[in-house]
Amino acid sequence: QVQLVESGGGLVQPGGSLRLSCAASGIIFRLNVMGWYRQAPGKQRELVAAITSGGTTNYTDSVKGRFTISRDNAKNTVYLQMNSLRPEDTAVYYCNAGLSWTTKRGGAYWGQGTQVTVSS
Repeated sequence: QVQLVESGGGLVQPGGSLRLSCAASGIIFRLNVMGWYRQAPGKQRELVAAITSGGTTNYTDSVKGRFTISRDNAKNTVYLQMNSLRPEDTAVYYCNAGLSWTTKRGGAYWGQGTQVTVSS
């Protein structure tokens, strides 16, 4: 049974930082492209950041220079370090396994989501 368990969301003031974690089980983690998506109220889910098994990364333009995705294949965990957070980063953040690097479409496995709220 595949499980992706996210943690690390919360309420933070503008300019603050959060680190999201996603622990995976039931998949060959090291072989999968991993990614973080987010969905704000009334908006479509969007890919925020992705990382290949070899560590190549890709980011949506709005988070470049502020967010960093990384992975620890020994711990089957992917991270999203979010700095200089803005109110527009407020969303539910989802971990995904097996997304397509070319189409950015999410793979079959999703976490339950973790709420990130940026507000003063």
